[in-house]
Amino acid sequence: MPILRVKEIRNMPSDERIKKLGELRTELLRLKTMIRAGGTVEDPSRVRELRKTIARILTIENEQKTESRKTKSKKEKKK
Repeated sequence: MPILRVKEIRNMPSDERIKKLGELRTELLRLKTMIRAGGTVEDPSRVRELRKTIARILTIENEQKTESRKTKSKKEKKK
């Protein structure tokens, strides 16, 4: 079960996405630290889910930035 679905991520405003990205990175760092210290993690698959969700957020963020640049350049060419 993914933490956030792609549809949910696309519907978020950019600033909320960045905030969520920070939270997920913090949680991933905490889990990785626990693993390195030799502790046990309740749900080891959570690390993989976090990494995938972070990648999804970054991908969608980059797609939207690229899309906005393309539309901006098309408008400038029309002038």
